Amino acid sequence: MDGLTMIKTRRSIRKYIKKKIPEDVITEIIDCGRLAPSANNKQPWLFVVIKNNELKKQIAEITDYGKFIKEADCCIAVFCEDTKYYLEDGSAATENILLAAWYFGIGSCWIAGDKKFYAEKIRDLLGIEEKYKLVSLISLGYPDETELKNAQKVKKKTLKEVLVVKG
Repeated sequence: MDGLTMIKTRRSIRKYIKKKIPEDVITEIIDCGRLAPSANNKQPWLFVVIKNNELKKQIAEITDYGKFIKEADCCIAVFCEDTKYYLEDGSAATENILLAAWYFGIGSCWIAGDKKFYAEKIRDLLGIEEKYKLVSLISLGYPDETELKNAQKVKKKTLKEVLVVKG
């Protein structure tokens, strides 16, 4: 899949089939997150891959909009050190992960972490140092075919609705 197609076709997927993601694919996806741009090249991130079913279930129960995490093959928690631009840096890494997952045909969904009531609970549950802030949770799994078709029908605003050119 070429880059533009990857960007234009990626959608949030919340239903998955029971199929394991190969370890080398997860490693490649995380590596793409690691290569995201960051302010002053601080690279403040820490990526936690959660595969344990009980831990995924606990995380799903703690969140408000991430109940489907328990059905995903894995969940990636994106943390960043509390730097001035941790949110921008962590968001760039999160987007790289979403796109890399889609490149491999893996569905994903970005679940908010920063400033959520459960951010510290998840950090503590995962045993992460206090110097890190939860930026996002990302569910990963091979998409359920019906969910994939429904996600592709989601209407996006047109370019004309969102583009302003000055000059």
